[in-house]
Amino acid sequence: MRELFAIFGDPVSHSKSPLMHNCAFKALKYDACYTRYHLSDGSRLREKFFELDLAGANITVPHKEEAFRACDELDEFALKVGSVNTIVKRDGKLYGYNTDATGFLKSIEEFKDFKKILILGAGGTSKALSVILRDNGYEVEILNRSQARLTPFIALGFKTYSFDTFSMTNFDIIINTTSAGLSDNSLPVPLNILTLLFDKAVICIDIIYGKETPFLKLAKEAKKITKDGSDMLLHQGIKAFEHFTQYRFDSQEIHDAMKKAFILS
Repeated sequence: MRELFAIFGDPVSHSKSPLMHNCAFKALKYDACYTRYHLSDGSRLREKFFELDLAGANITVPHKEEAFRACDELDEFALKVGSVNTIVKRDGKLYGYNTDATGFLKSIEEFKDFKKILILGAGGTSKALSVILRDNGYEVEILNRSQARLTPFIALGFKTYSFDTFSMTNFDIIINTTSAGLSDNSLPVPLNILTLLFDKAVICIDIIYGKETPFLKLAKEAKKITKDGSDMLLHQGIKAFEHFTQYRFDSQEIHDAMKKAFILS
């Protein structure tokens, strides 16, 4: 019987995940279909998952922490960071994973000898990236609009700032994990702070893909190396696909099939 997969998010119409996964299903002759579902209320994620009779799902902003709460079982890393972006149903239970972190780490392999990182935002993606980057030897600090959202990061031992408490330090890499610029022209932090950050930074990365966000536009104008979230999307998608299909395909096969989605779109 054909399996059904989906991505939940708000917004979700921009997502390239359906094209990526459907390209891989077709190329690898796996009987499944992947669609998107706009979910405005993240607390209904578990209910909708079962209502749609899904075999698995990906979760994008802003529901990755709600996805964590929706699962019956969690892998070690997802449990550590409190954020889930991949869910698989097995025997009526929901198993949660975080493939964002490994996907992002793979996407920055090209950048050597840069160790000091500032992450903008304090959501589920920020939690995943901050932990895996620190575990791999990077110095990581967090900047977020409000102090309240920073509490879990402080508990994990990270140095954090709100907009009101930020004091300038030099960072090699600035990573935007917020949704600013996804469906509007907003910036993740005030312009005066970004100007200071860009003065010293070498690389600016936005996890948003498929468009030049105001953040990346300003970074290019400041003559910084820039990168969007396309590679992260691809590599996290490969790992999610492995979970969906219980590791029956070679990762390079999945990579080659999914890469076609970036040519077709």
